[in-house]
Amino acid sequence: MGAGGPRPGVGPPDGGWGWVVLVACFVVTGFAYGFPKAVSVFFRELMRDFGAGYSDTAWVSSIMLAMLYGTGPVSSILVTRFGCRPVMLAGGLLASAGMILASFATRLLELYLTAGVLTGLGLALNFQPSLIMLGLYFERRRPLANGLAAAGSPVFLSALSPLGQLLLELFGWRGGFLLFGGLLLHCCACGAVMRPPPGPGPRPRPRAPPGGRTRRRLLDVAVCTDRAFIVYVVTKFLMALGLFVPAILLVNYAKDAGVPDTEAAFLLSIVGFVDIVARPACGALAGLARLRPHVPYLFSLALLANGITDLSSARARSYGTLVAFCIAFGLSYGMVGALQFEVLMAAVGAPRFPSALGLVLLVEAVAVLIGPPSAGRLVDALKNYEIIFYLAGSEVALAGVFMAVATYCCLRRSRDTPPGPTTGGASDTEDAEAEGEPESLPSGTQEPRSLESLEVPSPRAGSVGQEREADPGRSRESV
Repeated sequence: MGAGGPRPGVGPPDGGWGWVVLVACFVVTGFAYGFPKAVSVFFRELMRDFGAGYSDTAWVSSIMLAMLYGTGPVSSILVTRFGCRPVMLAGGLLASAGMILASFATRLLELYLTAGVLTGLGLALNFQPSLIMLGLYFERRRPLANGLAAAGSPVFLSALSPLGQLLLELFGWRGGFLLFGGLLLHCCACGAVMRPPPGPGPRPRPRAPPGGRTRRRLLDVAVCTDRAFIVYVVTKFLMALGLFVPAILLVNYAKDAGVPDTEAAFLLSIVGFVDIVARPACGALAGLARLRPHVPYLFSLALLANGITDLSSARARSYGTLVAFCIAFGLSYGMVGALQFEVLMAAVGAPRFPSALGLVLLVEAVAVLIGPPSAGRLVDALKNYEIIFYLAGSEVALAGVFMAVATYCCLRRSRDTPPGPTTGGASDTEDAEAEGEPESLPSGTQEPRSLESLEVPSPRAGSVGQEREADPGRSRESV
């Protein structure tokens, strides 16, 4: 379909201006996931200047990631209230201002507030709206689009890490932070292209209930009652405890093992190069008709592979073994990155995805605040990186096992339980009718109530997105 957008009653265009949105999402995802890890190349200089331990400087990346995840509900509310484009423009300015102000910091607390809080918040206000907009433009090709957008993380990580090392050698950490702040202004350009997809006009607004005015639901917390969502949240919490730890510790681990600084920084680039190939390939694989209904199991397999990679590489000390670890880690890490949001959207459906994503990121923020700083404190106390790889690998592998077992058990229970008139409880439509909310789903739209919703045939060309066809104007009203 051309750039003119979908005809009335037809799903997302799966192309046209959506490719521009995909490129912007690629850039935003690259900054969101690559930037907090790339900043770790400055940690040794920060430790020297501020007389701090590694766990103290690791808080900069952890706070940045925690803000990226923890402000998810805030981002969801702002997108519903103001739309994707204004939120992303404001986020780009905040992210840039945070790094520029951090270049003038004289205490660690100032670094936490600027590079950590401000930049993390700015990245969050770009990341979530870009994913929401990507979901509006793609349905049939959504797994491939998610994989291509997720490839921004390794591309930017492989570029930002050596660039940060170069800037550190030429201008020091202050000059590096200042120039990184300028780079983050590209997020504003990405926000500028996020125009809502053309399509049918807005729905007629429902009448207000007698004696009251209609209320607009800004955050759908009812999604927390879905079993599929609960399983996904628990999996993501366990995953986030250990997934980012090896990547954040890798450069300093290699330097302590005697690897020269430039070669140590290049290790993150190796992870990025492999990740670049893994994410689009895994996204295309997950889009196949036979595999798309089983995406949760592919996701659990990727988590298990990542955890086993950490466990088997705990004793890696030579540069050759570290390179081998980076290749295996980049492959499994890329699979996780390509599938994680596809699994969530398949579980809760496109209308609930903005709220579900915000709540998931909030829970994930708690794990991110626990994981890397705790690992850094263990390194300071034990002077040994080995236990960190064992701990992180166990947590990620446990997340993969839990996802697979919980998915299988919930599916079997839902098949064994005969459907009844009261199965699933009150619907969102009933809640909205009681509250008089205009943003409710129509009565014909059926939301997933369990993990069984994941085991459905993939959408075909010509019958794309039943939920969107049932209510094509809903998602676009909020952007």
